[in-house]
Amino acid sequence: MDFGLANKVAIVTGGSSGIGRAAAHRLAMEGAGVVIVARNPDVLRTAAEDIQANAQGRVLPIQSDVSEAASADRIVKATLDRFGRIDILVNNAGTSMAKPFDAVSDGDWEADFNLKVWAAVRLIRAVIPEMRRVGGGKIINVTAIVGRTPGPRTMPTSIARAAGIALTKALSKDLAKDNILVNTVCIGFIKSGQHERRYAPQRTANPSLTLEECYAEEARARGVPLGRVGESHEAGDVIAFLASDRASYLTGVAINIDGGTSAVV
Repeated sequence: MDFGLANKVAIVTGGSSGIGRAAAHRLAMEGAGVVIVARNPDVLRTAAEDIQANAQGRVLPIQSDVSEAASADRIVKATLDRFGRIDILVNNAGTSMAKPFDAVSDGDWEADFNLKVWAAVRLIRAVIPEMRRVGGGKIINVTAIVGRTPGPRTMPTSIARAAGIALTKALSKDLAKDNILVNTVCIGFIKSGQHERRYAPQRTANPSLTLEECYAEEARARGVPLGRVGESHEAGDVIAFLASDRASYLTGVAINIDGGTSAVV
């Protein structure tokens, strides 16, 4: 299937690992020019080299912390200097911070919203004029199912993700007239570096315990109906589809990528 992404240009934040890297790789495989943004320069460089070696599109790595207010304009300028246009924005930067309400400090709230909400707002604001200039665009906000069905001990992430979902729906109404389509993918239990770091103490205590066994046990504990953890490329493929010409009548949509876990559609 031709996704119609050849010669399109995408910005992917949090693009050096996990879902962001998988999305960037698929977009580049489809012929798009891809800008991957991340904080760690070594991981970023390795990701860019690997994507470029296996893809048709061109890749530009940009080291930046998107939670800093000035980063959005820098990222957009660097993208335009290299590629001359912007068609796709994937707001993927974020980590999971989940605590009981009483344990969440003002600093926690501020840091989480800066990374997950304000960073997306600033980048969207920065790319809209460029998308209008080329006749439209696609914005995909990576959120989480916990933003739709918050549980105990899920703050501030559940609240920040709920804001991202609401931002998606509101923007889809505002930007439809400009042919800018805005959607979100609500992520469930997907393999990632942060999960692997969390399992490290268990594997140190029990050297025979494999990473796959850790994932399988948590999938059972979370009651994932498909009985397994998701792969990053499974999310990346959906994101690439939403960025493609094949999703030309989808806007304001939230898609769960969770193996059936969420209690809501």
